[in-house]
Amino acid sequence: MKTVVYNDHLLSLEHINRADLQKIYIAGKNGELTCPICREHVQLKLGIQTEFPYFFHTQSPDKHCPEANVPAKPIDYIEQNGFKIPKGRAITATTKELDHFKPAKRITYKIPFTYENLVLTENTSGYIQLLAEAGIVLDENQVAAVTETEGSLLVLAGAGSGKTRVLTARTAYMLEVKKIDPRSIMLVTFTAKAANEMKHRLLSYPKIKREHVHRLVTGTFHSIFYRILLFHEPQNWASDKLLKKDWQREKILKEAGKELDLSEKEFAYDLALQQIGFWKNSHLSPNEVKPATEWEEQTALLYKKYEERKAGEGLFDFDDMLIGCYQLLKSSSSLLEYYQERFHYFLIDEFQDINKVQYELIKLLSGKHKNVCGVGDDDQAIYSFRGSDPSFLLDFETDFPSAKFIILEQNYRSAHEIVTAAGEMIAENRLRKAKRMRAQFSSGELPLLFFPYDEEEEATMILTDIQERISQGENPSDFAILYRTNAGSRAIFERLATSNLPFKMDSDSFYDRYIVRVALSFLKLSVNEDDPQSLCDILPILFLKQSALQSIKANSILMDCTLLEALAQIKTPHAFQEKKVKRCVSLIRKLKDLSPIMALDIIEKDIGFLDFLKKRGNESNQLEKGSDDLKDLKVAVKNFPTISAFLSHAAHMSSMNKEIKKLSKHFSEAITLSTIHRAKGLEFQNVYLIGAVDGSLPHDFALDSYRNGDFSALEEERRLFYVAMTRARLRLFISVPEYRRGKKAHPSRFLKALNKEKRPILK
Repeated sequence: MKTVVYNDHLLSLEHINRADLQKIYIAGKNGELTCPICREHVQLKLGIQTEFPYFFHTQSPDKHCPEANVPAKPIDYIEQNGFKIPKGRAITATTKELDHFKPAKRITYKIPFTYENLVLTENTSGYIQLLAEAGIVLDENQVAAVTETEGSLLVLAGAGSGKTRVLTARTAYMLEVKKIDPRSIMLVTFTAKAANEMKHRLLSYPKIKREHVHRLVTGTFHSIFYRILLFHEPQNWASDKLLKKDWQREKILKEAGKELDLSEKEFAYDLALQQIGFWKNSHLSPNEVKPATEWEEQTALLYKKYEERKAGEGLFDFDDMLIGCYQLLKSSSSLLEYYQERFHYFLIDEFQDINKVQYELIKLLSGKHKNVCGVGDDDQAIYSFRGSDPSFLLDFETDFPSAKFIILEQNYRSAHEIVTAAGEMIAENRLRKAKRMRAQFSSGELPLLFFPYDEEEEATMILTDIQERISQGENPSDFAILYRTNAGSRAIFERLATSNLPFKMDSDSFYDRYIVRVALSFLKLSVNEDDPQSLCDILPILFLKQSALQSIKANSILMDCTLLEALAQIKTPHAFQEKKVKRCVSLIRKLKDLSPIMALDIIEKDIGFLDFLKKRGNESNQLEKGSDDLKDLKVAVKNFPTISAFLSHAAHMSSMNKEIKKLSKHFSEAITLSTIHRAKGLEFQNVYLIGAVDGSLPHDFALDSYRNGDFSALEEERRLFYVAMTRARLRLFISVPEYRRGKKAHPSRFLKALNKEKRPILK
């Protein structure tokens, strides 16, 4: 069905601009569309599997009415000398061509599937056979990784290759077959959850005794090395001196910032804290830091004062645990020798995510026996912003020249179609260990590319697809929607929030993000000039200190006027600043009569919000730029006719986010919304990867670095894409929007490897 009645007008899909499809979709959900034949309510079908959009009857989807004839547009006439003459067009004028719906398509790259039985069920004996009988079956390479217990070993464990099984089976083999003292084994993981999971698995292995598992030294880097510090220097490392919360660390930075005349609202202290963490994990002291920008220079000064304040009060943070333990061992040769004798074997999980301090600690402790087993995948190194460095894995043989290498190339998680596509894409990276992952099964479904018009249509198409699949028997927990940055979840969250589907996400509402919240404060003040919180939020943008708020409130009472009017009367040391404030107040008062999108343009350019962002330092943040939030906000407001309507929507979505975060803890079945970084280590039947366009994935900052001759950031973005692809077991859907943030988008350069004409045969 291609025709519909909307606002008493007969519309045809053939004549509707692509940009308006989302509005038509929403109108249908609101019951504003009717069939021109039977007058029943209809809706627009807009999904991934839909070859072309069409209308269907809401109450009876299988009903088919004949198409209505849309009359041709009447000819416009003009009167000239008493005659009606058809209105003409200039010869150079051209009719604007409508954007047409682009159907989804499978990737073209394909390798035929050949099954390889790599499982060892025969010709094995001893403990490995016992494991197999218990259902813990290992392939040939996994057996080698488990039984090579002496000397240094690097296990390159590709995505889905069973690295947790290898680590636990190796530990069990060392305990049961080699009879190694469990107290001499250090098993290091990157999360407490992973450490607990490994202990739990070990207890289920044949012949493994509970007392042996409990004697193992297991945990995260921080937990293990903090225990060492606490044992030897309890007076310096008491838990009540630990700065556990971000706000505690930020408080110290802000107090130091006052000495440097850095505004508490104007300077990005949260980002400065991240940067300081990066320097510390890279083993750089304040005196060793080499700032590249003015913002980094200010942050480096804060770093120095931050360390001085902690030292003066005997405080420490999580990063200090590792640095402090390293310094303790380096300063005491007898203590170092004791621990080198205590620990003979080191098993390190997620070795690609190790940072310099962690690596130096392992090198130090393993200096005598050199029995280090690192298990990781350089293709999944995605945490450089935390100080992680995959070069320690890539150059493992430099510090451990006699090291052996084992590659786990069998993927037990994902279908062949996903494994080969992901492998072809990541092979484009220059700095990596060569490996070719192979799957154990084929789904027969190549990854699907779909082409929504923009972020809004993207969310609608995904929701429609999930609803269809759940109606066919799949469970909500079978689905994950992955995105590059938290801001990318806004549209899909809003679509799911208005559906009846259960879902979960860890991030806060898009509308609670600092930059978005401040932009909304301008809009709120335009409709309510006595909103104190909104006034407080905008003061930094006008380069006024928070102390000005009390004067404004006092003047409001004395002059019997609104807070916004009182703001216009504020006195400052500079006449030009007073003039600017008056001009901004005048602009704010005019916003309420504009559409939200026009109002945001004025906030951004005329009021000077962009200038504030640059001064605040958000543009130095590689992960999520402040101006990105503003661009995403412009996309969110475009479908709202008034500021009041949009503010009501934003408040509702913010409340919904808080409610869903509480409820989702109790969901046994729920769709997962997650950044790619948070999804690492997880797996789902169906994965939707959104925003696969240049500027999103790869992110703008990586493209900027690449243009300046540094390709490392771009390679990490490709690894991030690879991680997202390999979360999928059966089906992978990749969204390639035609427009992003209101501008024409270009498909991610990473997709080129998936659309090659040649189809190599796997030998």
